[in-house]
Amino acid sequence: MTRIGRVAESGSAGAIAADGTHLFVLDEGDGVPVLLIPALGYATWCWSRQVGPLSRAARVLAIDNRGSRRSGKPPGPYSIRQMADDAFSVLTQRGAVPAHIVGASMGGYIAMTLAKYHPEAVRSLVLIATTIGGPGSRGVPEETLWAWQNAANLDAAGFARATMPLSFAPGWVGEHPAEYEELLAHRLSFPTPIDAWLTQFMACTVFLREGLGSTIRHPTVIVHGTADRVVPYENAAHLAGAAPQVSLVTLEGAGHLCWIERAAEVNDIILAAVLADTRSVRLRFGGSYRITHPSPRSAS
Repeated sequence: MTRIGRVAESGSAGAIAADGTHLFVLDEGDGVPVLLIPALGYATWCWSRQVGPLSRAARVLAIDNRGSRRSGKPPGPYSIRQMADDAFSVLTQRGAVPAHIVGASMGGYIAMTLAKYHPEAVRSLVLIATTIGGPGSRGVPEETLWAWQNAANLDAAGFARATMPLSFAPGWVGEHPAEYEELLAHRLSFPTPIDAWLTQFMACTVFLREGLGSTIRHPTVIVHGTADRVVPYENAAHLAGAAPQVSLVTLEGAGHLCWIERAAEVNDIILAAVLADTRSVRLRFGGSYRITHPSPRSAS
């Protein structure tokens, strides 16, 4: 069984958003900065398999988005642009500009928006299990939306237990029960309140409807699992079409939380991007993922 190390908080720090909201930040290691931005309702705990390995080669910063875990929870509404500005505040106040940006799911929306409005703060993008939104994108599947809706009246623990299994590949939770319980315990040690989750969710809904609205100009690596039940895999090709400098890494059979399920592979991919070597990632692990370099479509 793979043991899940808690993210060490000896390197915890902070930043202040433009509206005065406190933003919790982990800051570990030395070297070129890498910012990890988590998914809807998630926080630094979800990067427990990345912070240690990556911080041996780079300076790793991981943020709790507003509304999550140890960051402030001001009343909504929130927007993806606002959370991208929060990330920019972290980078500037921590002296980490420019940085490689790694965003998962909603964190990907934030990463792309950060690159759009603060391009000078970004070296490259690693976009995990995410979408550019807008026309042509695929929304959250009805089964997942139904599960979220039906759990919305539960407390944070009940909501997490009812919905989190859908973020893994089918069968993963049953095959890794101890790991799942450990991850759930990390999530609930400082849970995201349901009202804050809903405020983040509404920000995601607006982004998905409107889309990024521009081409991605930075070197980009897209990582997506084919068994994603939150952001369908078809979004990867749609996203790749908006990025002229792109590599698409497909994780066969991986779910939405592919960076947890397949941490060793994803860590290799992130490090390859950090080392500006995105077109020579070595295919290990028996060909369990594949890399393509799609041609971009025209975009505004």
